[in-house]
Amino acid sequence: MISTPDLCDAHPEQVEVLEPMMVNFGGRERFGGQITTIKCFEDNSLVRNAVAEPGNGRVLVVDAGGSMRRACLGDMLAEKACANGWEGIVMYGCIRDVDEIGQLPIGVQALGSHPMKTEKKGIGERDIAVRFGGVTFTPGNYIYADNNGVIVSGKPLL
Repeated sequence: MISTPDLCDAHPEQVEVLEPMMVNFGGRERFGGQITTIKCFEDNSLVRNAVAEPGNGRVLVVDAGGSMRRACLGDMLAEKACANGWEGIVMYGCIRDVDEIGQLPIGVQALGSHPMKTEKKGIGERDIAVRFGGVTFTPGNYIYADNNGVIVSGKPLL
């Protein structure tokens, strides 16, 4: 995959760029694919359900409300996402088990890390447009991420 700066240069009118806020934690530093979304807050029940499904090269975008008090992704869910063909996960919130996730062949970007897991109440929404960092993430659109940043497009750029 080419870099996000190259994609921005080639398609300046077709991309939205996420404000700089994410840290790259996954073993795959460049990733991209079609967007699937979850909106939740300190409850990763829907994340668990999503990564158990076939990913088919998609990227899971999780609007966890920017919470810095709980981790909505850990190594077990990241391993399940890998096994089921997810390309990556972008978490507007925290993850945990960063050393283990860094060894997995999946892209993971998040605001930071936190050792405390979430509660499991089954609360949240799936496959809705979510907005954070100045960008709207619409299911079915495309996302590309690397160490330079995160970009979104209504059409595939690769």
